[in-house]
Amino acid sequence: MKTVRASTPYGRAIDATADLLSRLRLDFLFVGNVARSGWLGSLVDSGSLDVLALMAPPQKNQVCMMASNRGFRVDRDEIEQTEELDLIPLNFADPEGEIRVHVLIGSNALYGRMLPNGVDAELGTRGFRIAAAEDLALLLAVADDAASHHDREMLIRLPEFDRPAYNRRLVSIGLPHLVIAE
Repeated sequence: MKTVRASTPYGRAIDATADLLSRLRLDFLFVGNVARSGWLGSLVDSGSLDVLALMAPPQKNQVCMMASNRGFRVDRDEIEQTEELDLIPLNFADPEGEIRVHVLIGSNALYGRMLPNGVDAELGTRGFRIAAAEDLALLLAVADDAASHHDREMLIRLPEFDRPAYNRRLVSIGLPHLVIAE
């Protein structure tokens, strides 16, 4: 099991997000900063929380409705603006300041493959799943910032990193130029 480290406000946001999606019985996992923390030991204390969830279109409204009753601020205008992006933008209303939460709707084959590969993680007493190292590395490989590329390099050096599986996934989605030496 991986351990996620987070500042107090981010810990509350992670806990509230995991609780919300669990109560809705959705299959989900954290990607982005939370998964980075689980794999690389970094502290989640800035930026947005990104979580991938598998859901049917009607469940999107359930997420919004339940979130607004569980400590999140839901802006209907933002929801409408992101309708075609398969994204639910939420804001966790923490006493120390709002924390942005992006719920990515697992609607394509790439995301669909990530969910079953999730790895158990914990923050305090809360258990949840994070993206597998190979899936997180794939997401970081297509990012356009130096920190993401650095973290990808750190991930692929982990002893448990499955290079052949990572390379197969890259080739299957049309990114053979990102394949790494095995």
